[in-house]
Amino acid sequence: MALAEISFHPQLSALGSSRTGGLASAESTGGQEAWPVAILGVPFANVTLSGAIARIDAMMDTRTPHYVVTANVDFLIQARRDVELRRILIEADLVLCDGTPLVWASRWLGNALPERAAGSDLVPQLIELAARKGRRVFLLGGAADVVDEAAARLQAQHPSLILAGHYSPPFRSLLDMDHEEITRRIRQAKPDLLLVSFGCPKQEKWIAMHYRALGVPVVIGVGGTIDFLAGRLKRAPMWMRVSGCEWLYRLRQEPRRLIRRYVDDFFRFFPAIAAQWWRVPPTAAAAELNEHKASFTTQHWLRIWVGHYFTASSLDRAAAFWRDALHYRRHCLLDLSSVRAIDSTGAALLVQWRKQLRAVGRELVLLYPSPAVRRALRELKLDDLFLVAESLAQAQQQVAEAMGYGPPTVFNEGTAGSLAWQGEITAANAEGAWLVTALHLITRGKTGPIPIDLSRLRFVDSTGAGLMVRVAQLARQFDTDVRFTGAQPDVCNVLRLTQTDRLLAPLAVA
Repeated sequence: MALAEISFHPQLSALGSSRTGGLASAESTGGQEAWPVAILGVPFANVTLSGAIARIDAMMDTRTPHYVVTANVDFLIQARRDVELRRILIEADLVLCDGTPLVWASRWLGNALPERAAGSDLVPQLIELAARKGRRVFLLGGAADVVDEAAARLQAQHPSLILAGHYSPPFRSLLDMDHEEITRRIRQAKPDLLLVSFGCPKQEKWIAMHYRALGVPVVIGVGGTIDFLAGRLKRAPMWMRVSGCEWLYRLRQEPRRLIRRYVDDFFRFFPAIAAQWWRVPPTAAAAELNEHKASFTTQHWLRIWVGHYFTASSLDRAAAFWRDALHYRRHCLLDLSSVRAIDSTGAALLVQWRKQLRAVGRELVLLYPSPAVRRALRELKLDDLFLVAESLAQAQQQVAEAMGYGPPTVFNEGTAGSLAWQGEITAANAEGAWLVTALHLITRGKTGPIPIDLSRLRFVDSTGAGLMVRVAQLARQFDTDVRFTGAQPDVCNVLRLTQTDRLLAPLAVA
């Protein structure tokens, strides 16, 4: 279909039914929304603690599944070497700043977060809100005696709180957990708020595997907050929290567990932030060089030409333009060919825009991205996240393939009986991939090793890794083997961290 352009100016247009609720990921302050900021590639919402509570309260009102992350420095360091965790943080419905060093980093990157929104501050206020509004809360994880004590203390402190349940499953690796029993208990309890305490990254990966199927409006990984609720750990004095010294207080309480983590995080975080500041610097945009233009291309497409700067200051100067454009429920072609500078705020807005367009079945395509844009996305490890096109026809083709994300299993052309996995296999589509693959194995029977080509598979999550183990186990029932070949580096990263690589036939890395 040809893309005939019709010029318009979003800030002057009547948006009508083509708009959807706020696509910018920020808190409304005085009628204006603060832009998000990407710290080591993770987009943080620019909200206060009270703003975060309001956002989560609104999520619970929708009755649709969401997951929230309270990310600290350790999360970001782990995400730099854990592809799956990085994807989870990027895709989260809300990422909150749980660490004063992250507030400092946001200032250096030119878009200061207003304050820390720590899980240990957030959760008590959410529980108080739940008690006031009659919402149901479920506690999952933590040691059995600790979660029992936390539940008892919460019920004593908030007699009106509806504690829908609490459960401490036996300690096992992520893929060895009794997922059916855990999900059965949660579905039966029907909570509005699920607090998961397995520790990072296990709790984040468990949430990503199950939050859609559970149907819980808000799921949050809370780590050691259960210990605070049970009274096993004490909060630091307020002056230490405000000054960014709470980590010293925590270290004094748990030196053996925390000393190595803190040292490792210190020597990795600050050099990484310095590298981001140097390679993706905050930039003051020149107003006269930064005109933005927009046009409709077809009924389902919006094209925006970005000026020379896509930075916090340029977004502020054209705030009405961007806030209107962000509300359109259309595929978006974002022409970045003229961009001379993009900063951490511009990159975070791209991530947020992509995520929220996908939530309404639309796609964001980066058209002709300039060298500056490519360098910034590569530095932030976001270069493989976006659809990128060098022509309008290529953009349309990529969106057509991305809609529905393509079948996860296909038969290799020219190779009789050979199966290939492609695209992504995650919790969202793993069951479909299992049905096709299992049928293929059953049909083949005892015919020697069965190859499954992974060369076109970009990503798997823990659910996808578990699927590979299920497939291998099914093959053994027919006295044969399945051989996965051509695995890409990101896939191997997930398999190594879930320790499923040792259970499978050798993987050939392209």
